[in-house]
Amino acid sequence: MYGLLAFLVVWSMVLIPQLISHHAKFGRVYARRVVTSAAVTLYTCLAVAVVLLPLPAPGDARLTQTVQPVPFQWVADVATELDKYGLPHSQALFTQTFQQLAMNVLLFVPLGMFVVLLWRRGVRCATLTGLAASLAVEITQITAVFGTAPYVYRIFDVDDLMANTAGAALGGVGASLFLVLRRLMKADASTRTREISTTPVMVLPRPAVSGAPAVGGPVSVPPVDPRTQPLPRPR
Repeated sequence: MYGLLAFLVVWSMVLIPQLISHHAKFGRVYARRVVTSAAVTLYTCLAVAVVLLPLPAPGDARLTQTVQPVPFQWVADVATELDKYGLPHSQALFTQTFQQLAMNVLLFVPLGMFVVLLWRRGVRCATLTGLAASLAVEITQITAVFGTAPYVYRIFDVDDLMANTAGAALGGVGASLFLVLRRLMKADASTRTREISTTPVMVLPRPAVSGAPAVGGPVSVPPVDPRTQPLPRPR
């Protein structure tokens, strides 16, 4: 909710100057650029809200652990949650631990897509960008939003760092595949257009009308048969 409210506030301040600049530079509004800037702004506001909110209240209990340095600890946490509630292993995907991990992956998928589609970078750059952004998020959490929060209220989790990076990589791969498919479709369409334009057109001659030669062809004269010619008259 706070992310959406922040988007409405920020977008209301960005939209009008963007429309004015479009008219000044291009003479018209490019809807695609407007939608792209709106999508980036919405993602940024939602991501910041998910990372930082809710802020700790005065009566909230403090964390007993602020750093989780063990990779793939989420696997053991899923098993612990299943045992705690007496659930079978088939319910592992429905545990809160796994859902939180999945959300951390999905959170950074758009970032990887933006790197490839908007910045025109590769999957490697998308992965490194996701790693850098995730590391910045974890540092923000471990420092209590750089000292602005009363105490640390989010855990620096190595699994979150790995999940965020994997999400950015998946977004980069998906965007790269989309660009390849679009390029192949454009090449196929241009090839078909070229084939149609270079295909020779066969023009059939019109049938000759009786008493008139065929249009576009030489006049054929039948050979003269001497037996059908009249005899010369004696002088």
